[in-house]
Amino acid sequence: MLNHPTFATLSAFGLSSALLVASIQSHGAAEDTQQLQAAVTGHIAAHGGTILSDFRELLSMPNVSTSLPDMQKNAAWIADYIGERGFNSKTVSAGGAPYILAERSTPGATKTVLIYAHFDGQPVEPADWKTPPFEPTLKNGENTLDWETAQKQSIDPEWRVYARSAGDDKAPVIALMHAIDAMDDAGLDASVNIKLILDGEEEFGSPTVEQILKEHADYLSADVLLFCDGPMHQSGLRQLVFGVRGDIGVNLTLYGPSRPLHSGHYGNWAPHPTDALMRLLATMKDMDGNIQVAGYLDQVTPISEAEQVAIAAIPSVDAQLQDALSLGRVEGAGERIEMTIMRPAINIVGFQAGGVDDQARNIILSKARASLDLRLVPVQTIDHVKQTIEAHFKNQGFYVTNNEPSEEILRNNPGVIKVDWTGGYPAYRSDLNGEAANKLTAILTEYDGKTPLLSPTLGGSLPIHLFDQELDMPIVLLPIANHDNNQHGRDENMRLGNLLSAIGVYAAVLQEFGRD
Repeated sequence: MLNHPTFATLSAFGLSSALLVASIQSHGAAEDTQQLQAAVTGHIAAHGGTILSDFRELLSMPNVSTSLPDMQKNAAWIADYIGERGFNSKTVSAGGAPYILAERSTPGATKTVLIYAHFDGQPVEPADWKTPPFEPTLKNGENTLDWETAQKQSIDPEWRVYARSAGDDKAPVIALMHAIDAMDDAGLDASVNIKLILDGEEEFGSPTVEQILKEHADYLSADVLLFCDGPMHQSGLRQLVFGVRGDIGVNLTLYGPSRPLHSGHYGNWAPHPTDALMRLLATMKDMDGNIQVAGYLDQVTPISEAEQVAIAAIPSVDAQLQDALSLGRVEGAGERIEMTIMRPAINIVGFQAGGVDDQARNIILSKARASLDLRLVPVQTIDHVKQTIEAHFKNQGFYVTNNEPSEEILRNNPGVIKVDWTGGYPAYRSDLNGEAANKLTAILTEYDGKTPLLSPTLGGSLPIHLFDQELDMPIVLLPIANHDNNQHGRDENMRLGNLLSAIGVYAAVLQEFGRD
C-alpha cells in the first residue's frame, strides 16, 4: 500500500487545502481502481474455466417464453445461482412466464442499483443453425474447440460461444455474478445494495411486466436502473445508451378471388392480390427509406442539439459496415447510422404469397399476406400510428377492416385489406446529461481510462417506458454484447472478450456508484 503524501509536503509545493483534498481523493480512487482491476484479472485467470462452464450450462436450457416448463427450469437455475452469492430472490408471475426479483444488501450502503436483464430467447429454427442452438458450441474462428480442454486454458477473448441467448441476453447474469465473486474473493466491498429484475418474457414484448412492476414497485425501489441488454457500438467501444425505439407490429391480408384461379385463363382479368399488396407496400416509403404515410411523422420530437453533439462524437462506422455487409447502397440519404435510428422506421419483415422455384404455381391466389414491424420514436403514440397507417390504406383506395371480411364486402369493394394489429409500446429517451449518466460515465472512464460513448438511443426496442412509468429513478442502458452477435437470428453468439470485460464493468459500478 502506498502512503499518501502529507499535507505539509504538498503544501510546500503551494497547493491549496481544497487541491490537497482533491489530490488525496484522486490518489485513493486510483488505488481502489487498481485493486479492483487486479481482483477482476486474478479472478478471471483463476476461474476462467468456471465462467465458461456456468455460461455453457445456462445456455443449454431451452428458453422460449411460451414454454412455461422450460422457463421455470431456467428461473430455478438462476435463483440457485444467484442465491450462492447471497441474493434473496423470489420468482413471480402475472399469468405469463416467470420473473425473478432479487436483492443483496451491503452493510452501510445508502444507495441501491437495480439491474435488469432477460433470460428468455427468440424462437429458433434449428435447421438454419450450423450448430444446435441449445448445445453451446465454443469456437475460435471457424474451429470448434473442446469445452473440457478450453476450460483448462486461459480464455482467448476472440473465442465465441454459439447458442441461443448467448448475446441476447443471458450473459449479464453470468458476468454480474462473477463480478461479485471477484470482489468477494479479494475482500472488496460494494458501495451499493444490489437489486435484480430478470425478465422471462422480453422477446414476446414483456406482456405482463406492467403488472409485475405495479405489484412490486416498493421491492424494486432504487437510485438507478441499469438495463443490461442490447449490443455495444459497432466500433467495439463501450457505450451508455439513453433510449430505445418503441415497437408495434401489424399483419396485413389483401384479398383476391374467392378461390385460386389459373393465371393463364384469368390473368389480366382477375386482380392478383400479390401485385396489389406489393404496390401498396411500395407507397409507404421511398428508395431512401423516408416514410411517405401522411401524418405519420407529425408527433416526432426533433433531435436535440445535445443528442446531435453526442452522435458527432461517436466514431463513424458506416463505411466499414457497408463493406462488411456487401451493401451496394444504404438508405438515409447520406445520414450516419446513429442518426437514422433516431427516426421512425417501417420494416416489411415477412411476405407470404405462394411459392417460388419448384414450389411455384401458375395461379392467382385468394389472398396475399405481409407482416410489418414499426419502430417508433418519441413522442409517437400507438393510436396515432394506427390511425395514420389505416388512413393511408384508405387513401390508396382500399376498404380497411380489422375483421375477416364477408363475401358481400369483397364483392362491393375494388380492394379489401384486413389490418390486424399486434401489441406494442412507445419509445423511451432520457437525459444523457443527467446526474446518473454523468456518474456512470466517470466510473467507466476511471476503470479502464476510456470514456464511453454516449448514445441517445438504440435502434432496437424494449418496454422501458413502463419502468419509467412505475419506478421513480433514472434509467440507463449498459450493453455488453458484441455488435455482431446475430441476436434473434441463426448462429447467435457472444464474443468472450465482451463477457470478461463486462465482469470488470459491473464490478466498477458496484464499487463506485454509492460513493460521493
